[in-house]
Amino acid sequence: MTTLGERRAYRRAVLEALYAAVELNHPEVSGAALRDRLPMPDEDLSAACAYLADAGLITVDWTSHNTPATASLTHDGIYFMEEEEAEEREEEERH
Repeated sequence: MTTLGERRAYRRAVLEALYAAVELNHPEVSGAALRDRLPMPDEDLSAACAYLADAGLITVDWTSHNTPATASLTHDGIYFMEEEEAEEREEEERH
């Protein structure tokens, strides 16, 4: 069973992968690319995407096997990641 820490890390990894794609002007990422890029079981990738979609941070098109076909950050997801990035910079500057 996946631990809370692992689930949080998986969700963070999905957000970071999608945010990196947006920075490269690729607003949508295929599920295959996410699976290749992120070292996590398919069921955990699906769970992370479902959680983030329910939170309004990403949109997901699903395959018939309930795995992500494509995923992209929403406006709220981009804003969330920008805020996280700004907080990390501020923390680094304090130290």
